Amino acid sequence: MSVVSNTDRVEPTRDPAERGPLLLWMIFTGLTVFAAVVLARYGYFHLMVASDRTYLSSVIAVLYVATCCHCFWRTRAIAREADAARRCRAILIGLDAERALEPDAQLLPKGLVTNHIKSLVTKARTQGAGRLDQTLLLRTLADRLRGSNGFGGFASDTLMKLGLLGTIIGFIIMLAPIAGLDVNDKLAMKSSMGLMSDGMAVAMYTTLAGLVGSILVRIQYYMLDAATGRVFSDAVMLTETRVTPRLERAMERAMERAEQGA
Repeated sequence: MSVVSNTDRVEPTRDPAERGPLLLWMIFTGLTVFAAVVLARYGYFHLMVASDRTYLSSVIAVLYVATCCHCFWRTRAIAREADAARRCRAILIGLDAERALEPDAQLLPKGLVTNHIKSLVTKARTQGAGRLDQTLLLRTLADRLRGSNGFGGFASDTLMKLGLLGTIIGFIIMLAPIAGLDVNDKLAMKSSMGLMSDGMAVAMYTTLAGLVGSILVRIQYYMLDAATGRVFSDAVMLTETRVTPRLERAMERAMERAEQGA
């Protein structure tokens, strides 16, 4: 009996996969800000803004900052859910596990994982004895955990397309003077060369801004999706090993007592 009890309480004290998602986001953003400061120090940002007559590069930069703010908000939410899931696990492997699985679940911290456990308790009490299937509830939990993470893919594609739009506009500006170009008019040639140079600058800077912004956004939301997946995996492992077996045993005991009383 003691062997079973000790085995039941064995849990890894530290999971290397459970690194703080918010800390990783801050490290990545800090490196990005450092690179931006270096580029601004050498005047590359000023050169890009001054050379881009369409201001698409500036629009891409503003959208990138807004997307970073959204990613921070989502990363912070997932970090809280990860912390709540770890606290739920600590409670459910302790002496208060039975009390934690009461319908109100007051001992468990607030969060999506706790709400999922409450739904399991409600389902177990409603259906009675038998196997507790949580497939549909897990799908709901996964959707709630993902939240608005899909905005990252939309933002990345938008930045990329804005960069390509700038490329097209730049080539239009660059090639427009060629149609009415007079080879014998040196002044017109000089003006046309200036317009072609401006068009090439627009095409190159907007493409560069769009590509870099899209890649950086993809990296941030990849880390966010990875953190979300870890929280969901922890929730599945916790409920399958600590919650559903207890609830099934509790319902079986309740049914046996009811049959004996009858």
